[in-house]
Amino acid sequence: MYYLNNETSALPSAANFAQREAHSSTLELKTVSINPDDTYTVQQAINAFGFGWFHVKLSLLVGLCWMSDSMEMAILSILGPALFCEWNVTKFQQASVTTIVFLGMMLSSSFWTQLSNRYGRKSALTLFGVLLVLYSILSSVAPSYAWLLTLRGLVGFAIGCVPQSVTLYAEFLPTKHKGKCVVLMDCFWALGACFEVVLALVIYPYYGWRGLLALSATPLLIFTLLSPWLSESARYYSYNGHNDKAIKVLEQIAHNNKRHMLMGRLMADDEPSTTESFRSLLSSNLYRTTILLWFIWLASAFCYYGLVLVTTELLVARNKENNPNECVTFMTSDFMDLLWITLSEFPGILITIKVIKLFGKKKTIVLQYLVLVFCTLVLMSVTSRFSTSVTLFIARGTISGIFQAIYVYTPEIYPAALRSVGVSGCSVLARLGAMLTPFVAQVLMDSSKVQAMSTYAFVGLLASIACAFLPRENVGYH
Repeated sequence: MYYLNNETSALPSAANFAQREAHSSTLELKTVSINPDDTYTVQQAINAFGFGWFHVKLSLLVGLCWMSDSMEMAILSILGPALFCEWNVTKFQQASVTTIVFLGMMLSSSFWTQLSNRYGRKSALTLFGVLLVLYSILSSVAPSYAWLLTLRGLVGFAIGCVPQSVTLYAEFLPTKHKGKCVVLMDCFWALGACFEVVLALVIYPYYGWRGLLALSATPLLIFTLLSPWLSESARYYSYNGHNDKAIKVLEQIAHNNKRHMLMGRLMADDEPSTTESFRSLLSSNLYRTTILLWFIWLASAFCYYGLVLVTTELLVARNKENNPNECVTFMTSDFMDLLWITLSEFPGILITIKVIKLFGKKKTIVLQYLVLVFCTLVLMSVTSRFSTSVTLFIARGTISGIFQAIYVYTPEIYPAALRSVGVSGCSVLARLGAMLTPFVAQVLMDSSKVQAMSTYAFVGLLASIACAFLPRENVGYH
């Protein structure tokens, strides 16, 4: 998910995707033409070439990054019970394994941004692929809990580069297709989560959590092997004064999309000042909106990853009731339930798009949070396998839809010059929410199911109230 990408990721997402929209939205061409002074920018050329075969291949490559991010997040819910049986770790230690991953993501965000800005998006992503595959394999042979915790922190550090794939992707997208491609990346995130559960269903019974950790790096291994064919960003080349290389990339796009190359002289796109923009987020006319959005993103990540972990706790707790004297983790039936619950992300995303068209983004987020609150309250009392699975299915689909809506809403609510830094700031708060939630979903849940679910219900209710106070926006999905 979205990741927390925004730089997101584990959130899903969209922080770096929106990063370029601020200064690209004004460049969209109505016709395939060149400027009167015979100059054009990278974004103008990309708009003229449209969405074609080049973008299809790029979407698949970037999608592999999002899948791997989602899979690394999904496996966290399976590790806890397995580690208890392996090393008899406490609930607090289980929660720490999840938290350390998000901490690594947060600490590495600036590193990967600076690296990609200096050496290129492609170089950073290639290094990321190698490191994540390496750390995942090393995690699978960790000899102790301390080693595993360290290696999972390094996995989180590597995952912090995933938003750079979205930056690269966004810099190749025609302006009018940016919104649609947010949905495409969300679908890759959901696909990765489902693929992880299927992989666990096949691998876990025979090779345990170690085999699952090693094989979960498969999508990123494929990406790393294909990375030599990944194109570097033409905007990156242009901005750093390598117009000859930028033109070659643009010619490749034109050739793949069966369009004619523009004539004229290539000019660099304008780049906004991030330092000045960040201070502007807390200006007198924006501080209220910024604080509300920060809390909403924190609450969304807190509830999303909380539900992922709560699902595991509920499934394993049910097995313990049937086998009180044994160390119980996942059974085949549990993985099947987990798969159906995870599949809810697809209808959650699609239904959200339909509802947004009818009521707008703000009302949709408020409505979805209220549905989420209702589901968390129901989970306090239901005991049957069917009722629990259905309620979790609705709750998981709803929180996925909430992320979809805020990804689209947040860039639009800020002025064009502040969209990039605005979404980046929100993504930092989302990671903080993801770091906190394991201590509710695993530690508090172990002592009191009612208290844990009440916490999620309370946070969801506060988030719905915060959404109600956000500025208005136009009805429709853009």
